Parts: sequence; C-alpha cells; structure tokens
Amino acid sequence: MNKTDFLLAGVGGQGILTASDILAEVGMACGLDAKKSEVHGFSQRGGIVESHVRWAPRVAAPLGEPGRIDYLLAFELIEGARWIEMLKPGGIAIVNRQRILPMSVTVGNAAYPNDDAIDRALRAVTDRVVYVEGLEIARALGNKHLANTVLLGALARELDLDPEVWLKVIVKRVPSKYSDLNKHAFWKGLGK
Repeated sequence: MNKTDFLLAGVGGQGILTASDILAEVGMACGLDAKKSEVHGFSQRGGIVESHVRWAPRVAAPLGEPGRIDYLLAFELIEGARWIEMLKPGGIAIVNRQRILPMSVTVGNAAYPNDDAIDRALRAVTDRVVYVEGLEIARALGNKHLANTVLLGALARELDLDPEVWLKVIVKRVPSKYSDLNKHAFWKGLGK
C-alpha cells in the first residue's frame, strides 16, 4: 500500500480523536507506519475538531495537503462541505448525516445549508460520496456515542482490509464494558 491520507472532521464530543487513534492503530496493525495530528481548540464547547492520519510504509509527517486527501470522514453534515477541498478529486467522502447547529445558526445570524447545497458542494470534488446515518444507527443500538464506530465501519467498507483487524483494535481502545456495543456499531457501519 502506498501513502494513504485520511482527514476526520467534526464537532467536539463526537469521538473524532478516539476514531483517529483507532484508525492510526489499524494502519500499524496492517504493518504500515502511521502518524496522526489533531486540532481540537474549543472542542469541548462544540468547536471544530480535525485529525489527520497518514498510512504508508514510512511516514515522515502526518498532515495531508489540500486536494490530496484520499478519505474524508465527516462526523457532521456541514463539516463534510467545509472540508471537501482537502479531498483529492475522486477521493471518498464518508459523511454522517447528523446536524449540529453552530452558534451562528442558533442565534439567527446564519442559516444551516440545506441537504442539496451540501451535496452539490461535495460532488463538486467527487462523485464518491457515502452518506451514513451514524447517529440514528448509534441511537438504535442504545448509545449515541457509538456513531464514531459506525463511521469507522463505513470507512472499513471502502478499504480492502480484514474487518477482524479493525475489531481487535476497537476492543483494545474502548472501555471493556462498551466493547460488544462498539463491535455491533462497527458491523452496522460495515453494512453487515
């Protein structure tokens, strides 16, 4: 496998950093070098969170360049449109349909774009857009915090890797009392 760049983006509290830790460790479990970088400023107050992960035989720096990211994993709908310019043309955008209204929208200074506008922004860069009902699936499993694992399952569906590699890392990284729920969430995201 040559270099593969991932960008995970969303809002604080969505489990993005945990997901990026898992993604980096999956790369290492596959015999690759993996590095990550994250920005999470005001994430605990609902701010934007981004994490870059790079897999390669040897990784010197983890940050992907604009227009060069292979996989965009957007944990919130508008974050997919906000970060789409990072994706390379024809790359894969996996976008959670969850909406988290930014403060500018809740106070009435801005409007949240409609689904068509977001889809047009995404498809201006790639036709390979995968929408995921991550929050709905997580709620159906009984815990809204499983949406990040659902999205990892959707990503795993796009990568040619043994799902068992993912499951071993997930079980290792999440609290043991939640390991079975996370396994179910992963399989749901994978489409099984």
